[in-house]
Amino acid sequence: MFRLNADQGLKGLFIYTIFYFFMATGKVKWFNTQKGFGFIVQEDNKDLFVHFKDVLGGIESLKENDIVEFEVAEGRKGLQAVNVKKV
Repeated sequence: MFRLNADQGLKGLFIYTIFYFFMATGKVKWFNTQKGFGFIVQEDNKDLFVHFKDVLGGIESLKENDIVEFEVAEGRKGLQAVNVKKV
């Protein structure tokens, strides 16, 4: 388990360290390939943000209602899915 640490670096750049919490399974609620993000419904029925850079196999691989495995991490705006892959 870990937390997100943000330190302001040179010239106003932020460096983020992401700490992973656990592996989980869920279902793709929706994913917009043009905007590059979407949401996964977790087993506890809570929505979890997913960004295109965190989808293994490319963003075209995610479709509504797909079952996926992922790690939950703390991002800039709260928890999000990372290392997302279709089951």
